[in-house]
Amino acid sequence: MPAVLWDLGAPGVLELPSGRRVRGRGLRHGVPAGPDPEHGLYLLGVRPPDVPWPAEWVPWRDFRLPTDRAAAGAALRRAWRATEDRRVEVACRGGVGRTGTALACLAVLDGVPPEEAVAFVRRGYHPRAVETPWQRRFAERFGERAWPSDLK
Repeated sequence: MPAVLWDLGAPGVLELPSGRRVRGRGLRHGVPAGPDPEHGLYLLGVRPPDVPWPAEWVPWRDFRLPTDRAAAGAALRRAWRATEDRRVEVACRGGVGRTGTALACLAVLDGVPPEEAVAFVRRGYHPRAVETPWQRRFAERFGERAWPSDLK
């Protein structure tokens, strides 16, 4: 049975250059109508509430960077791989800064040049995505890092 992925026009859905789709959202806005995610990546300073789908938590305080950047890189790689055949959701509390930064990193993994990733996410997801200079640098340098590749 073919995978049912995110609808392109659905709220928060970003289409990557490869055609993969990922949904970004702010947890404070509730779960949007439509199908549930099949993989969630939650970027919060505290453990997120349980959800009925497989999910990962990346400790990441508001307006900051991930507490463990190597672990965050591995989680982002797993999320990007999951977009191939699953509905992946990336979310933080507001859905703009941390979520936008993570989406920019996914765009880099998908082939967007690192220096264009923030603009790509701002065009396709939210005009204020990636809120701080250090979040921008994190996304722009994401492709340069030798992040652990725990899944080949």
